[in-house]
Amino acid sequence: MLKTAENITFGHPDKVCDQISDAILDECLRQDPDTRAGIEVMGGHGQLYITGEVTTKAKFDAAQIAKDVYKEIGYDEELEIIVNLVQQSPDIARGVDTGGAGDQGIMVGYATNETEEMLPREHVLAAKLVRKLEEVRLAGQSELAKYLMPDGKAQITINNGEVDTVVVSTQHKPDIDQEKLKELIINEIIKPVVPEFKKTFINPAGPFIQGGFEADAGLTGRKIIVDNYGPQISVGGGCYSGKDPTKVDRSAAYMARYLAVEYLKKYNAKEVLVKLAYAIGEPEPVMATAVVDGQNIEITGYDLSPKGIINTLDLRKPQFKERARYGFFKGFHKAVS
Repeated sequence: MLKTAENITFGHPDKVCDQISDAILDECLRQDPDTRAGIEVMGGHGQLYITGEVTTKAKFDAAQIAKDVYKEIGYDEELEIIVNLVQQSPDIARGVDTGGAGDQGIMVGYATNETEEMLPREHVLAAKLVRKLEEVRLAGQSELAKYLMPDGKAQITINNGEVDTVVVSTQHKPDIDQEKLKELIINEIIKPVVPEFKKTFINPAGPFIQGGFEADAGLTGRKIIVDNYGPQISVGGGCYSGKDPTKVDRSAAYMARYLAVEYLKKYNAKEVLVKLAYAIGEPEPVMATAVVDGQNIEITGYDLSPKGIINTLDLRKPQFKERARYGFFKGFHKAVS
C-alpha cells in the first residue's frame, strides 16, 4: 500500500504566517492570560496583512512582532505591514464568557503504535526531513549549511513499509551547482533520516533561489494536514494558529490528540481515533467518541469543557509560536511528540 505525506520548513510562507499569528498571541498571553484572539495573517511580495480579533489588556505592536519573526526565521527583506485588529464580537463573547466553546466544530485526534512518536510513519519521516534541513542551516557547520535558505518542503512515499520516494525542495543561495546541491542533500539531509530509499527528487523544478514572501504568498492555517497527522487521517477542518484556547478548533484538537495517546497506551492498541464536537456557547461536547482498533469506547473521566481542557493542558501561557514552528502536539503527554 502506498502512503505519502509532506511537511514544510518554518521558512515556508504559510508557516511564516502561522508563526506571526501565534507570536502575537503569545505576547498577549504573556501579559494577559485571559486574552481572546483570532489572528489571521496573509503575506506576499513585500506586503503583510494582519487582521482578526483580539480582546486583551496587553499592550503590543503587532507589526513589530511580525518583523521580528520574519527576521528571526532568516529573511532580510523589508515588509510593508498593514494591521487591522478589532475586539472580539460581543455575540461570540456572550457564549464564551459563561464557559462555553468559542465556536462550533469537529476536532480529530489520532495515535498509532507504528512509531515512537505515535504518529503515522510517513508523516514522521517528512517532518524529520524538514527539521533536518532547519537543523543543518541553523547550525552553520557543514558545507551544505553555507547554501541553505529558510524556505523548503519535503515529501515521503512509503510502499508496503519501505521508503519508495523522497522529495526535497529547498531554497538555496545561487552560487552552487545543482548536482553538487543534490549530493549534499542526500548525504547530509536524507540519509541521516532515511538510510534506505529507492529514488529521490531534489529541487526537481531546478534552482530554488527566491523564497518566502519574495516568491510566494502565505496564509495562516493553510497547512492543516501537515499540522495534524498527514493525509491518511481525516481532520475536522479548523486550523490552530492565532486562536486563544477558548476556541475549541485549537484546544479540543489538542485534547483529542491527548486522549488518543491515553487510550492507545491504556488498551495497548494499534491505533486510536478520537472525535470531539462542540456547539458555540455550550461547555460540553455534543459528541465525544474514541475508536480503538475498530471498537467504539466511551470517553469517561475527563473534563472536556473548554475550561477543563485549558487546565489539563495548561494552555493559558505563551507556547504557541514554538508549536507552530516545531509541532502542535508537543509536550501534552510524556510520550507525545
